[in-house]
Amino acid sequence: MTMDGYSKTPKEERIKILRSVMPEVFDEGKIDWEKLRAVLGEDVNMADERYRLNWAGKSDAFRVMQEASSATLVPCREESVDFDNTQNIFIEGENMEVLKVLQKSYFGKVKMIYIDPPYNTGNDSFIYPDRFAESREEYMRRVGDKDDEGYMLRDVMFRKNSKENGQYHSNWLNMMMPRLYLAKSLLREDGAIFVSIDDNEVHNLRLLMNEIFGEENFVAQIVWEQGRKSMAAQVAVNHEYCLIYCKNRLENNAFDRVHLNWNWRTKKQGLDLIYSTYESLKKQYGSDCKRIESELKKFFAGLSDDNPAKAHNHYRNVDPFLGIYHPDNISQGTGQGGRFDIIHPVTKKPCKVPTGGWRFAENKLPELLANHRIVFGKDETTVPCLKRYLKETEYEVYPSVFYKDGRGASKRIENLLGGKFFDYPKDEDIIKTFISLVTSYPSTEDIILDFFAGSGTTAHAVMQLNRKDGGKRKYICIQLPELCDENGEAGKAGYRTIADIAKERIRRAGAKIRSEVEAELEKPSGQLDFDDVQQVKMPDLGFKVFKLADSNFKQWRKIRGSETEDWQQQVMEFIDPVAENATVGNMVYELLLKSGKDLNSAIAHKNGYYAVNGQELILMLESATQETVDAVLAAQPEKVVALDRLFEGNDQLKTNTVLQMKDAGITFITI
Repeated sequence: MTMDGYSKTPKEERIKILRSVMPEVFDEGKIDWEKLRAVLGEDVNMADERYRLNWAGKSDAFRVMQEASSATLVPCREESVDFDNTQNIFIEGENMEVLKVLQKSYFGKVKMIYIDPPYNTGNDSFIYPDRFAESREEYMRRVGDKDDEGYMLRDVMFRKNSKENGQYHSNWLNMMMPRLYLAKSLLREDGAIFVSIDDNEVHNLRLLMNEIFGEENFVAQIVWEQGRKSMAAQVAVNHEYCLIYCKNRLENNAFDRVHLNWNWRTKKQGLDLIYSTYESLKKQYGSDCKRIESELKKFFAGLSDDNPAKAHNHYRNVDPFLGIYHPDNISQGTGQGGRFDIIHPVTKKPCKVPTGGWRFAENKLPELLANHRIVFGKDETTVPCLKRYLKETEYEVYPSVFYKDGRGASKRIENLLGGKFFDYPKDEDIIKTFISLVTSYPSTEDIILDFFAGSGTTAHAVMQLNRKDGGKRKYICIQLPELCDENGEAGKAGYRTIADIAKERIRRAGAKIRSEVEAELEKPSGQLDFDDVQQVKMPDLGFKVFKLADSNFKQWRKIRGSETEDWQQQVMEFIDPVAENATVGNMVYELLLKSGKDLNSAIAHKNGYYAVNGQELILMLESATQETVDAVLAAQPEKVVALDRLFEGNDQLKTNTVLQMKDAGITFITI
């Protein structure tokens, strides 16, 4: 059996799903479009009248997206941190090709995607398939041109998309569309994607994402007010957006219901100050609730209007059971509430019933009374209230508009790296909040993907969030090795590429978090300032570095030329399929990926072979003797991939191995 060295395409997966749902629309293995239209009840052709987003080059961009990739990812241990133990991934390479490479291994596994793509301001440069007439090989050669040290050449790799360009918006859409389609395939059914953008393309992005993710899966268009003042002649624009879509909003909501619906909520600001004040008052006044309430009233009155704690000044009542509360409405808003007697504890008379009736059923009353959840007035003529405790209302649905000064992130990364090496980095605090909106269950080991990684903000945010709540989230960051300006601050400081800046930022951020956690661990237990239920844990602060590269196997590499001698040379090279610069370690990761195993798979080097995830996959890349074959058979793997050249000169061993593997029910593939 032979192995397919190409990536999975979105088309293949969608056809597979369609075949399982509607097998009747297939004829001789292909979709019968007339049958499909009939099954869907369509009898009118409105193809030319549909409401849809269209642009120059759209169909060709689809073609580029559907083409499979034979590329691979090679490990770079020397640039990694704790390679053998970390679950975090940093990949250098052109992100569309990397997304294709990840399709088999990460299809439907990513919980959240956050990206900060080029905003198409007219001054930015990015890769887009702007010459659709060229062949695939010509395109890959153009975007893959490198200097003598292996770095991609900026003048070849990137195209500046000026507003004077007649296809200014089309070029940006041709860049974004295939990447978003590929990214959608990696999302879990309950996953979500967050995309930062500004006024230049927000209108087109909204329509594009409606087309890719479905309008019914739109969640929100968040507005971030940054405080920066632009020099516009008419209106000072000081905001940008983040578009949020679910892959399947129904699945996302169903997941949240199972997990008590904590997603899409954020903790209210200012609570820590209120709690610390309350604890101080308790120490001072003991069980004198009236005195504590009086002092809380003074505390709130003394706060400035811009203090976030001020928004909670209605929480000024205290009881000795669950702390601070406010008396909430007990009436049923629909007017259809229950009408039964609630006896006042002092007068022993029925209390006045609110106009809408009680908001709870009569059988709930004993529990509420036993738990001191009802606030009574001085007598029965006052309608009671329900106690709404601050501890029980700490979280709220995230707002669609928020303010955070956009300059803070630049200052923090400048302090961390010791220089201004990156313009306008995203704010890690905001990304941390976005991540928490869909991964509030930290034990689930969710994967967070960012394929426009920039300075590494998403990686930084994941580590900080895991440190805060003890979570096990993992990140995959993808960044082009885009060359820095040699005369800029980054170039002068020794940074060759943007990817180099990101890696160093992640290293330093990890080291800073490590020192903070170690300092917490050294404190006596009574001094820990984490939440009561929280344990101080060391998060995963390492990352594996991988770099996009050509396949290690000649038959999976593209034939660059079209002349007869080029083809003849390729045929001669296929006698030995392994490329000259291939190493066993690089081949292990390529075959692992092309077998659908992820980059964090457990790899064990045995005597003559590599075992991946125990019995899932064995790679025979070093030797093929009877002893090796016997050892592999004894391991009882699900699948074995072997280099065909290892059996050279021993056809009998190869024939026997094929038969033995078949008898043992093991899938055996040679390359």
